[in-house]
Amino acid sequence: MNNFTFGNARHQYYETIAGGSGAGPDHDGTSAVQTHMTNSRLTDPEVLETRLPVRLERFAIRRGSGGEGRHHGGDGVIRDLRFLEPMRANMLANRRRVVPKGLAGGGDALPGRNWVERVDGSIEELTATDAAEMQIGDRFVIETPGGGGFGASE
Repeated sequence: MNNFTFGNARHQYYETIAGGSGAGPDHDGTSAVQTHMTNSRLTDPEVLETRLPVRLERFAIRRGSGGEGRHHGGDGVIRDLRFLEPMRANMLANRRRVVPKGLAGGGDALPGRNWVERVDGSIEELTATDAAEMQIGDRFVIETPGGGGFGASE
């Protein structure tokens, strides 16, 4: 799970961010997919930026984050938001310290990672469940984990 919230007295927002799903005995994993919290989706970038004082700097598949194997695990995503107004941002996630494991000889996926890049260029690493006071120009960057691979590579 990758739950991200931010807000202040005027604005509040909550989103769940996709990761990679694990591979199985007869299939590769899927990249950039909701695997736990279903029936939810992200707000379109144009709507997000129109309604809230943030800019979506990057939203992309995190290539290479899925585990290797006969069947590859799916890749997670990178989500990078710049704040245009002071707000508090909160992350509630998992698979930051314990990697998504591969099965039957498949490789482990990369764990997730969260950090804040301050407007002065300094980096503040965050844990899986953490919060940060965001200032104008600061960026909150989220890399979601991939899924584990299945089976030894041939």
